[in-house]
Amino acid sequence: MPLSPQGPIGQFLHRRMLKRWRLAARAAPDTDLGTLKNLRQQARQLQRPLQELLHTAEARMALPSVEATAPPRPTGTDWSWRPKAWQAAFAAPGTANAQNRTPLGNELTLFHDCPLAEIAIRQVRNTRKQDAAPFGVQIDMFHFQGSYLSLVVEIPTEACADLRRRHVIQLAAVIEREQPITIYARINVLNGPNTEQILLTLPDDTPETMVEFDLAYSQLNEKRAERMWVDLMFENPKMNQITLRDLTFCRHPRADI
Repeated sequence: MPLSPQGPIGQFLHRRMLKRWRLAARAAPDTDLGTLKNLRQQARQLQRPLQELLHTAEARMALPSVEATAPPRPTGTDWSWRPKAWQAAFAAPGTANAQNRTPLGNELTLFHDCPLAEIAIRQVRNTRKQDAAPFGVQIDMFHFQGSYLSLVVEIPTEACADLRRRHVIQLAAVIEREQPITIYARINVLNGPNTEQILLTLPDDTPETMVEFDLAYSQLNEKRAERMWVDLMFENPKMNQITLRDLTFCRHPRADI
C-alpha cells in the first residue's frame, strides 16, 4: 500500500526531507566539491517531478476551470476547435532563447530568423474570470534583429473534410500587447499541388479580435483540400510581450445574399 503524504508518517518524512535540503542549501558555500556534485545530482532528480506537480496543481486549482474548454460555436458552425495549448497543461511549458522552428506542443511552431534568438515562448495560466480558455501562450521579444517572426498553428485535418468555397473560416482571439504591434493572420490551404492563401490584419482596437477568411475569394480545388494551417505574423517584433489569452477557429457557410 503506498504511503499517504497526508498521513502522520508521510508528514514526518516530508519534514525530515525539507530540513535536510534546507541544511544542505545553507552549507553549500562550504561543502567539498565531491559532496556538492552528488547533492546537485539528487536535486536535479527531484526538480523535474516537482515542477510537473506544481504546474499541474496550479493549472487545476486556478480559474478558469480546465474542464470549461469548449470553444464558442456561432450559428451554422459545422466545425470548431481550440488548440491544445489553450486547453491543457504541458509538461514542458516553454522555451527561453527559442530557436527557429521551436515547437510548443504538437500544433504550434515558432518561426523566425533572429540570429541571437532573443525570444521566449511559453504557456501561461489564465486566472481572470473573463477568460474562457484555461491557458494562454506568451511570446517575449527582446533585441530582435531578424526580418520575420511568426507563430504557425497547424489545423486538424477535420477542417478540410467537405471544405467548400462557400465556407468561411473564422479566427477569434484575445490578445494582450505590451506595446502596439500589427499582427497579420494568413490562412493556407493545401489543395493538390497548390496552396491557397488569404492574408488579413487582426484588428487591434480591443484585446478581443476576430477575422474571417472567406474562401470564395480563393481558387480552392474543393476535391483536393488536404491540409490547413494559419500563420500569425508579428510586424517589427522588438522589445514587446504578446499574450494570446485565447485562440479559437470555426467553420461555417457564408450567409446567402
